[in-house]
Amino acid sequence: MTPVDMWFDPKCPWAWNTSRWLLEVEKVRDVDVRFHVMSLWLLNDGREDLEEWYARWLSDTLGPVRVAIAVEQKYGTPTLTDLYTALGNRIHHEKMPIGRDLYESALYEVGLDRRLADAADTDEFDEALRLSHHTGLDPVGENLGTPAIHVPGPDGKVNAFFGPVVTPVPRGEDAGRLWDGVLLVTGAPGFYELKRGRTESPRVD
Repeated sequence: MTPVDMWFDPKCPWAWNTSRWLLEVEKVRDVDVRFHVMSLWLLNDGREDLEEWYARWLSDTLGPVRVAIAVEQKYGTPTLTDLYTALGNRIHHEKMPIGRDLYESALYEVGLDRRLADAADTDEFDEALRLSHHTGLDPVGENLGTPAIHVPGPDGKVNAFFGPVVTPVPRGEDAGRLWDGVLLVTGAPGFYELKRGRTESPRVD
């Protein structure tokens, strides 16, 4: 099984789609997907050139990230798979307001201590958050965000990249073919970028 590590911020809809795609890939390719925490708030902290709407959007992103990193610290990285699903379903599908009710509901669903919702309002785990954030994003470079993915290359070195940014979520063998293509292009020596303008908002499903 090939380990595939993805770094996510729970509120990012594009990361959510990529994570659901990776779980589809897991069904049709020999990969083991592992999720890790990054923070869009941390990524943009101190920037003065943010558009006003995006600054507002970022304002409630730190709480879910802090809860996720607190869970990882207490229960281990594998727990993040179920927690991310529980948080993401509430944020992206149920449109629950981000806050304590959302955190406690998600924690309860996956059988974790609901008192970990307290982490949203403290900096107790911020050092661990920064470590996880930089572990995921530094190898990608260029101040890129989520989705960030690491997968071992043929030479054993880490192939780290941003993306793919995709909507709707590819399913079944479509997911597998996209994975094959992503590995092909990102694994090419000297390959850095392939991009086109977005023509639609993310459709989460």
